[in-house]
Amino acid sequence: MYISRHMTAEPITVSPAMLLPEARALLNEYQFRHLPVVDGDGVLLGMLTDRDLRSAYPSSVLSNSERRLIYEKVEKTTVAEIMSTNCVTLGPDSTLDDALFLFDRDQMGALPVLEDGRVVGVFSIRDLTTAYKNLFGVGEKGSILIGIIDDGSPGIMTRIVTLLEEHDIPFTRLLRIQYKKDGNTIFLRINTFKVGKVYKLLENAGLVIKRA
Repeated sequence: MYISRHMTAEPITVSPAMLLPEARALLNEYQFRHLPVVDGDGVLLGMLTDRDLRSAYPSSVLSNSERRLIYEKVEKTTVAEIMSTNCVTLGPDSTLDDALFLFDRDQMGALPVLEDGRVVGVFSIRDLTTAYKNLFGVGEKGSILIGIIDDGSPGIMTRIVTLLEEHDIPFTRLLRIQYKKDGNTIFLRINTFKVGKVYKLLENAGLVIKRA
């Protein structure tokens, strides 16, 4: 659940003195959308995004002469002149929940990860998606997600775990989620190719499978 396990470590960074064409070439070469800007000691100074660069370059609706003038200016413009300096950051011990909250609140695509002010990683929306995919076992071989209606009976989670263990059914995740309209649902992720057998076992135990 910690960012240090899911971030891109030792990311490519740029100097504030780098010219925009060089920075643009880096983004295109590595297909990044964000570059941390650091000083000589690796301390974060700002973030440069592909959006910053698009704003600096001339629009296609301008005349050729206008575009040429802007290109001439861009070729002499440094990263420091257009980078964002009011940066939201994470620490290596921040959680995935922390990152999700910040992404949702600030509508950013990536966040620098700092330790003692120095950039040690970058955590992106793609990293978050991959992390949650791994966390919840999406795509694992033989992985099936089953929804069970939580009727509020005491010890229902214990009953499910006991039932699965007694019948040697491997499971990797068990969680309860509350929905405003439908009440609580228990989600069970199992690893089996005989899902029909598991459905029958659960239903014979008085549990109600939640259908889509």
